[in-house]
Amino acid sequence: MHGTVCFRYSVCSQLSSLFLLGFNRTVTLDSRLLTCFPLNGVSNFVDMASSVSAQANPAPVAALQRGIVKMVLSGCAIIVRGQPRGGPPPERQINLSNIRTGALARRAPQSQPDQKDTPDEPYAFQAREFLRKMLIGKEVCFTVEVKTALGREYGMVYLGRDTTGENIAESLVNEGLATVRREGIRGNNPDQARLCDLEDQAKASKKGMWTEGGGTNTVRDLKYIIENPRNFVDSMHQKPVNAVIEHVRDGSVVRALLLPDYYLVTVMLSGVKCPTFKREADGTESPEPFAAEAKFFTESRLLQRDVQIILESCPNQVILGTVLHPNGNITELLLKEGFARCVDWSMAVYTQGAEKLRAGEKSAKERKVRIWKDYVAPTANMDQKDRQFVAKVMQVVNADAVVVKLNSGEYKTIHLSSIRPPRIEGENKDKDKRFRPIYDIPYMFEAREFMRKKIIGKKVNVTVDYIRAATSSSETSTIPAFAERTCATVTIGGINIAEALVSKGFATVIRYRQDDDQRSSHYDELLAAEARAIKNGKGLHSKKEVPIHRVADISGETQKAKQFLPFLQRAGRSEAVVEYVFSGSRLKLYMPKETCLITFLLAGIECPRGSRNMPGGMQVAEPFSDEAMAFTKELVLQREVSSTLILSSLPSCPSAIHPFLTVRGEMIRSSTPSIDQIHRTPQLNNGRAERRGDWEDRR
Repeated sequence: MHGTVCFRYSVCSQLSSLFLLGFNRTVTLDSRLLTCFPLNGVSNFVDMASSVSAQANPAPVAALQRGIVKMVLSGCAIIVRGQPRGGPPPERQINLSNIRTGALARRAPQSQPDQKDTPDEPYAFQAREFLRKMLIGKEVCFTVEVKTALGREYGMVYLGRDTTGENIAESLVNEGLATVRREGIRGNNPDQARLCDLEDQAKASKKGMWTEGGGTNTVRDLKYIIENPRNFVDSMHQKPVNAVIEHVRDGSVVRALLLPDYYLVTVMLSGVKCPTFKREADGTESPEPFAAEAKFFTESRLLQRDVQIILESCPNQVILGTVLHPNGNITELLLKEGFARCVDWSMAVYTQGAEKLRAGEKSAKERKVRIWKDYVAPTANMDQKDRQFVAKVMQVVNADAVVVKLNSGEYKTIHLSSIRPPRIEGENKDKDKRFRPIYDIPYMFEAREFMRKKIIGKKVNVTVDYIRAATSSSETSTIPAFAERTCATVTIGGINIAEALVSKGFATVIRYRQDDDQRSSHYDELLAAEARAIKNGKGLHSKKEVPIHRVADISGETQKAKQFLPFLQRAGRSEAVVEYVFSGSRLKLYMPKETCLITFLLAGIECPRGSRNMPGGMQVAEPFSDEAMAFTKELVLQREVSSTLILSSLPSCPSAIHPFLTVRGEMIRSSTPSIDQIHRTPQLNNGRAERRGDWEDRR
C-alpha cells in the first residue's frame, strides 16, 4: 500500500550509539501491515535502571494492538510501526513491563570532551541481540498497561497475532538476560508471579547473567573512531564483512556495526546518491523531494538486519561500500525504484557491476517513478529511425566526429558521445606558422588514422545519445559558438569506436555535472577504458615524448613543388592518402613516406569547377561540379591510394603535379596511360554516347 503523510518523531538511543534527531518528514512506503494504531506524541528512550514513575496512571483496558517491530532499542524497549493508510505508518515505543535489562554502551557527546564513553553493562548487548534476532520485521501484538505523565508506555508484548504467541518478557527472564522488578509486584497478578518463577529457575540453572564470573566477557570493545580509514578499508581486500545496520541516515548512507571486532563505521553506498536532508541555519532539517521516502525504503529493509558489507574505497575519509542482504542488493533496488541516481565518481569502485546500476536507473527513468517523475529523455522527441540507424562512413573529422551517408543519400555529421579529442595546451607559440590541427596537436594524427583505418568506407551502427544544443558566443563570454551537434555511440562489429579511442589513449572522457544526463549510453565503459589507458600509460597519458609530425605542405608553393618533383618521379608508384577533394579531378594527397602534402590533378580529364572566390568576385559553379566532387569524395576521400606521377605541361597550373590516380584494390594500374589511351576508355565513350552528366548538353 502506498501513501504519504507528515509526522514527527524523536528517538534518541543512549544505548546503541544511534543519533536520530526529531524532524518533520513526508514518507511513502511499500509494506504490508495488519492494523493501524494512533501515534501518541513524542517517544523518549526508556531509562531501564529506574522504576515506573510514581505519577504513572494505569491505562484503561484496551483491545489488543498489533504492529511490526521496526527497531530494538535495548533488551526491554522496542519501536513498533503500524499500517499506513493514506500515509506513512505511525510509530510507538513500547517498554516491557516488570523487567529491566542492562544499559548499552553510549558514546560521550563530542561537544563535551571531558566526559568519557559509557561501556556496555554485562549482558546488555546479548539481551538486545536476543530481541533483535527474534523480533525485527516480525508482527507482534501488545497491550499497554501503564502510561506515564511523560507519555512513556509500558506493556506486554507477544510474538504473533495474539497472546498465544511467545511472551517476550518471559523469554528474556527465562534466558537470564533480564531481571524482574519485584518492588512493584502484586500478589494477585499471575503474569508477575510467573516472571518471578522464571527468574528463580534461571538463577538455579545459572543462565545468562546468573552465571559465575559477573559477565565481564560480554562487554563489547566498541571502536567509534578509525585512525586511518583508508588503510582499514584496504586491509579488508574487498571481501564481504558481516555487519548489523544500526542506523540509516538517508537512503544511501548507513551506520554499521562490523562483526566480530565491533567497529562502528558510516558507509556511503558506492555508485548512487539518494535525496538528503538539508540542515537549516536554525538547526532544523528540510528534506529534499523523496528524501524521507528513500530513507524509509532503506530503513524498512536494512535497519538492524544481518547483512554483509563490501568496503570498496575510502576517498577523502569517506568509506564507500556495498550492502548485501540475502534478499538482494539495496543499491540496485534504490535505483530501480527511483529513489536514487547514479554517481559517476563513486561508481568506478562499485564491485558488483556498474552496468546493473545504469540498467536500474534507466528502468526508473523509463517508468518515470519518484525522482524521475518529470524526466524527459534527451532523444524523446526523435523517431526511432532517427535514433538508431546504419550508415556508411564517408569522412573522419579530426578524432571525435565522422561524416556518414544515410540510406536516403543524405550526409550527416555524427560526434562521438562523451569524449574529447587531443587538444593543444595553451596558445600556439609559433604565430608565424600556419596551425594545422591534424599534424600539430599531439596524438591528433594518430587518433584520426586509427579511426580512418577502422571505419572509413564501412557501414557502422549509430545510436544517438543526445543532441547538444547550439551555443552562441557573446562579447562577455569565452565559450566559442558551436552549431547543434548530434552525439552518438558508433559501433562496428560490436566494437565501440569511442571506447577503442579512449583505451588507446587517443581521447579523454568528458566529466559532467551530476544532473546532466546528456552523456554516452556507455559512459561507464568509457571511464573504465580511460582508467586502463592511464594505468598503462598509453597515448595522451604516456610519460614519453609526444610524437612530432613534420609534414611539408607543397600544395600551394611552386618552388617547393619543383624541388620535390624529381624525388617523387624517381619513386615511381607512391602510396598516399587522399586528404581533401577540391573538385572532381583536383585532390590533395598526403604522402606518408615522403611526409609531404601535394595537390593532384587527375591526368587526362577535367571536371567541372565549383564556385570560388576570384579577384573580380565570386565565380559561379559550372554545371555538375557538385555531383563530380561528391562522386570523387565517395570513391577516394581518406582512402589509401597509389599514384604514378608525370610532369605537368600546363602553364596555367605550374605548381601542380598531375598524376594518374588509382585506388588500391579497385583501380590498380601497372603504368601511366597516355592521353589517347584515356580518351579511348569504354567508360568515357559510354558517357559520351549516353549523354550522361557533363555530356548531357554537348553536341
